[in-house]
Amino acid sequence: QLQLVESGGGLVQPGGSLRLSCAASGDNLDYYTIGWFRQAPGKEREGVSCLSTSGRSTTYADAVEGRFTISRDSAKNTVSLQMNTLKPEDTAVYFCAARQYIGCSPSALAYNDWGQGTQVTVSS
Repeated sequence: QLQLVESGGGLVQPGGSLRLSCAASGDNLDYYTIGWFRQAPGKEREGVSCLSTSGRSTTYADAVEGRFTISRDSAKNTVSLQMNTLKPEDTAVYFCAARQYIGCSPSALAYNDWGQGTQVTVSS
């Protein structure tokens, strides 16, 4: 059974950077499409980025386009989210999620396996 663990969150000032990692066990992440989602207090979970199994589809939410980059490291069985030029509105718990299909979906309902989340706080 696939298990996912996020890491790399923390406190950072506006304009700073963080790199989040999603480490998998129990299965090979190469078989899965991986999405990153975030949820701020009092708000619904929203899609941030996605990387398909084929690599032909990489998506970003408008709010993070040009600042965040998703990538896969097959040798380490991880997917990372590099976050640059962070803004206070990026503050949220960030989750990675997996679906065993080729294509990306912006909906959290399309993903079967989830990590526990990692807190990202952007504040002066």
